[in-house]
Amino acid sequence: MKIIYVTDIHGDKWKYNRLFEVAKSFKADMVINGGDMLPMTANLYNQGKFISSFLESYFLQFESAGIYYLCLLGNDDLRMFDDLFEKTCNKFQYVVSTAQKKFEIEGYTFIGMNWIADCPFQLKDRCRMDTYDYVFQKQLGNGLLSKPEGLQEIDDWFSYAKTLPTVEDELSSLVRPDDMANAVYVIHMPPYMLGLDVCFDGREVGSRAIYDFLLQNQPKLSLHGHIHESPEVSRKWFAKLKNTICIQPGQSGRLTYVTIDLSSMKFNRIKI
Repeated sequence: MKIIYVTDIHGDKWKYNRLFEVAKSFKADMVINGGDMLPMTANLYNQGKFISSFLESYFLQFESAGIYYLCLLGNDDLRMFDDLFEKTCNKFQYVVSTAQKKFEIEGYTFIGMNWIADCPFQLKDRCRMDTYDYVFQKQLGNGLLSKPEGLQEIDDWFSYAKTLPTVEDELSSLVRPDDMANAVYVIHMPPYMLGLDVCFDGREVGSRAIYDFLLQNQPKLSLHGHIHESPEVSRKWFAKLKNTICIQPGQSGRLTYVTIDLSSMKFNRIKI
């Protein structure tokens, strides 16, 4: 099975359109989008319009071409639009929303998860404590949750977060594959300590819970994103965690993606 993996496009229509051309040229069986799919504009509520006016027609191209498109929203995508996103994906046979769900094809199981360990930024729709002993980073303002009536400010984010399941809890409750050796996890947050989570300033901000989950369960492959600059800073876009290959292509001004041949386990990172 030939796959193209991309993440963190943030509503860039040029990258979306170019990716479709790449998928046809590569003769891909599947494209996987690892999250943060919607535009980061001054008015985040335009994300709903992007889903209905752009993504729906974009998905139709993959449907017509018979190329599977697996996707999930990320931490910068407003959670209030999850239902609209799900309904849009469900209009198509070849488009699959994978957040907290599994999709089976040709003996492989694809499982997505889009919860992240808390970050300093204000939008907290998909943020969790990583583990119960998690130490919060310094925040850039009060936490915000997206609601139909507007962004709701959380007076005490730290206390509120402690009432929610941790990333570790969310991983434990994920649907399980029948055969972990042929499982591919699409987890927006990267694991820590593998060089896939390095910020511009050198901080490693990945998830200990995700690292432990992958180490313990040993899926065939895990796909990540979130920290756009990490591959350029650490010079690493993939790592091996025992028998699991972890991939983080990053994203920049140029379209960056990874081609994957699941049968041969050959990978190539491309920037155009």
